Amino acid sequence: MTIQIGDLKEGMKKVDVIGMVQKVNKRTVTLRTGGSAEVADVTFQDVSGEIKLSLWDNQIDLAEVGKKLKINNGYVDAWNGAIQLNVGRYGTIEAA
Repeated sequence: MTIQIGDLKEGMKKVDVIGMVQKVNKRTVTLRTGGSAEVADVTFQDVSGEIKLSLWDNQIDLAEVGKKLKINNGYVDAWNGAIQLNVGRYGTIEAA
């Protein structure tokens, strides 16, 4: 069952969300293992609200402003006081 962004709460797991990419901010981070990875902080929005969506490496290619995406089996956590949606290891992302 698809949930609206405005209904997402910290700690939720196995959420399916459809939204539109509003903004993409790409950056490179250093991993604890010593390597590096590409990360995109995406502003993800539907009619009920918006949330930060974190995408890593090959997931970033799907994040184009104005593109509609579906997150399957994602989870919600908090970082620096704001909730954010994550695809995670067990989730998927696809064009909607």
